[in-house]
Amino acid sequence: MTRSERAERIMTILDRLYPEVPIPLHHRDPFTLLIAVLLSAQTTDKKVNEVTPALFARAPTPEAMARLPEEEIRNHIRQLGLAPQKARNVKALSEILARRGGVVPDTFDELEALPGVGHKTASVVMAQAFGHPAFPVDTHIHRLAARWRLSDGSSVVKTERDLKRTFPRERWNTLHLQIIYFGREHCPARFHDFDACPICSWAASKKRRREEQRRDQRARRR
Repeated sequence: MTRSERAERIMTILDRLYPEVPIPLHHRDPFTLLIAVLLSAQTTDKKVNEVTPALFARAPTPEAMARLPEEEIRNHIRQLGLAPQKARNVKALSEILARRGGVVPDTFDELEALPGVGHKTASVVMAQAFGHPAFPVDTHIHRLAARWRLSDGSSVVKTERDLKRTFPRERWNTLHLQIIYFGREHCPARFHDFDACPICSWAASKKRRREEQRRDQRARRR
């Protein structure tokens, strides 16, 4: 089976499993989505969704967020990893946006120039807030692309490039969410049952299976 044939079959399975894919981070507009994505680094979406309602109630706009003391922002998000650094970035980028009229930019260059906003965060905002075709690569997507032989797993940059070459541009925004949901529900990083997986059972190579099985066996013996 060629890569393009695997991609077609993968899309069919994902469409069947996830005909609708809600954005997992709760938000109201591009600004609250930007903040939620920034906060989600090294933290689960579930935990972010637990802390953002109170934060957004206090500061639903860049202007309101810019007026909050950094300590108050940090107190709202203290349960999240890297809370002090994230609070500084939320405060700093809100101040920048407030000076620019409170509008979240809709270009990669402008988004990635904001404090704490990397390419993945910018990609999520571009895709989910503005409908621009993008393929944000998180840990789930990076792992599954390698398992499914769609990329070699050497880097996130290469994975994004390979996926964009493999899948139709008009599917990128939906597919990246479908793959995330699939990774969470069917394709864990450790102790994965390849035979029971709706995609890995036929898409993963024998070499990949052996490597992960040996790794998991070593982990069990520790």
